[in-house]
Amino acid sequence: MGKKENRERKKIRFNMRSLHRDIGFFVIGITIIYGLSGIVLLYRDTDFLKSEKLVERTLEPNMKISDLGMVLHMREFQVIKEEGDLVYFQNGNYNKASGEIQYRAKELPAFLNKFNQFHKTSSRNIMHYVSMIYALLLLFLAVSSFWMFKSKTNMFKRGLYLTGAGIVLTLLIFFI
Repeated sequence: MGKKENRERKKIRFNMRSLHRDIGFFVIGITIIYGLSGIVLLYRDTDFLKSEKLVERTLEPNMKISDLGMVLHMREFQVIKEEGDLVYFQNGNYNKASGEIQYRAKELPAFLNKFNQFHKTSSRNIMHYVSMIYALLLLFLAVSSFWMFKSKTNMFKRGLYLTGAGIVLTLLIFFI
């Protein structure tokens, strides 16, 4: 290997290490928010950190009962009884004639709800660009970590084994 080629390799490794370090520090802030919202999302099917709130809205009158659960985004929507124009469901009621609806919902505090929206944003939301950039930066950090150590060192080989173990574990979890 010539001196020029050796210098180029050192320069690439130096630049990758610098980028890895700087991007790593930048990503820490985003990772804290994503980590917290991920933990809260794990318990979205429970009442963890949620408080009850009375919701009063006006919907389209004479809605089909089968559509009501979808409009309200209630997964296990079930009608308990109907009396005249009033439809009673778990934690609320709907007046078919006026379209007025009242129900009790459990919600996260506003700031945690914002964190979760950031975490589960869709491609139609402008925040998806932040999520995409974050994902690309994490991907860069994962790949650039291979430039942290020279390829012939034990630490590099250990990194390859640990990377392989992480891939295998993830695939096992997916397919079990």
